Amino acid sequence: MKVLVTGAAGFLGSNLCDLLIAEGHEVIGMDNFITGSADNLAHLSGKEKFSFIRHDVSNFIFVPGKIDAVMHFASPASPNPNSPYGYLNLPIQTLKAGALGTHNTLGVARAQKARFILASTSEIYGDPLEHPQTEAYWGHVDPIGPRSVYDEAKRFAEALTMAYHRFHGVDTRICRIFNTYGPRMHLDDGRVVPNFLQQALQNQPLTVYGDGSQTRSFCYVDDLIDGIYRLLLSDEHEPVNIGNPVETTILKFAETINTLTGNSAGIVYMEEARGSGDPQRRRPDISRAREILGWEPKISLDEGVKKTIPFFKKKMGLE
Repeated sequence: MKVLVTGAAGFLGSNLCDLLIAEGHEVIGMDNFITGSADNLAHLSGKEKFSFIRHDVSNFIFVPGKIDAVMHFASPASPNPNSPYGYLNLPIQTLKAGALGTHNTLGVARAQKARFILASTSEIYGDPLEHPQTEAYWGHVDPIGPRSVYDEAKRFAEALTMAYHRFHGVDTRICRIFNTYGPRMHLDDGRVVPNFLQQALQNQPLTVYGDGSQTRSFCYVDDLIDGIYRLLLSDEHEPVNIGNPVETTILKFAETINTLTGNSAGIVYMEEARGSGDPQRRRPDISRAREILGWEPKISLDEGVKKTIPFFKKKMGLE
């Protein structure tokens, strides 16, 4: 296939480009580098099956030649309020990527009669009252809180995707992505994996907010990309959760990071910020992914963290 990947210079987008090319497909990467990094695509420069277009998906998209699939992964995704590329500091761009970007990429898919896949998120479930979260759960969300610029952009993108499928007959898919980690994450992403790894690799105590009882389910990027690729090749139009169903508390995860990095500085506890909108529990029910895609994650948390540590060491100048 010839595949258009938006957000190609991002963490997930660049890893997706690698898999598609390894599987023999031709890839057109698209990014405006607001949050993506050219370093993530440098190894693909000059490759016969890869080309790149610098473009903002919020504007009309023109791609020459036939396209067989469109994979819309363009969006700020970092929740870090101190990061210049986090969605809290790019609120309008985030909403436009989810709304106008989805509209424009669906337009390409419709015109080209191409299959389409939307990178959605577990954030559409909000701070869930149902646990674990199934695709049938409608969510427990704050539509006007600070995080809504990301959450509601993705919720609208899902609605628009289904509208194009039902009204225009576009061959669409929706992937609800849960916590993912691995090489090519931004160091100041703001999520717990980069936060903990940076502190541990600098022999600092890990900062745990509250009592650390809040939970996450961490999926290594290679597993996630495999699930997304299987969804692309499937005929499934309803949303599918892709993530790791193994749930761990933040406190236990901090202890794991300290053990794997040899950090003896321990853990410090800080009061949880009020009104942050940060969910207390998050874990996917992946029954549909198992049934429809024959997919489930294979890489354990310990193995995935070990694979991620060298990348962080290099980016931090520690090797």
